[in-house]
Amino acid sequence: MTRKIAISFAVLVGLGMIFLGARFLLSPEAAEAGFGIRFNDRGDYSFHYTKGIRDIFSGVVLCLLILTKQIKALGITLLVGTIIPVIDVLIVWSKDYTGIAEAMPHISAIIICLVSGILLLISKPSNQSL
Repeated sequence: MTRKIAISFAVLVGLGMIFLGARFLLSPEAAEAGFGIRFNDRGDYSFHYTKGIRDIFSGVVLCLLILTKQIKALGITLLVGTIIPVIDVLIVWSKDYTGIAEAMPHISAIIICLVSGILLLISKPSNQSL
């Protein structure tokens, strides 16, 4: 049961990453505000597009690991991938105009990735699929 819950969280993280990435590509200014920073150098959205592609890639990797039932690899990827929201929260907190509200999505991602990754690595597979 714990394993299924962790996999469910991983599905949500993967789909969420794809959504966030698409948002950075399609609506960069709104995504920027949701991320918790301000950056727009006269309409240059290079940062936004780079982040969007990174997020889409991360989400697709998680979803593919789930679809191919590579659960140990999924757990490792979630644990190692925790570095992304950790650095993101440090970036957000480095700005003098941000606070806990802007950091909460990143803190939530840290907790979800750590807990899900650990649970996937320590849980034993059941006789059922996934």
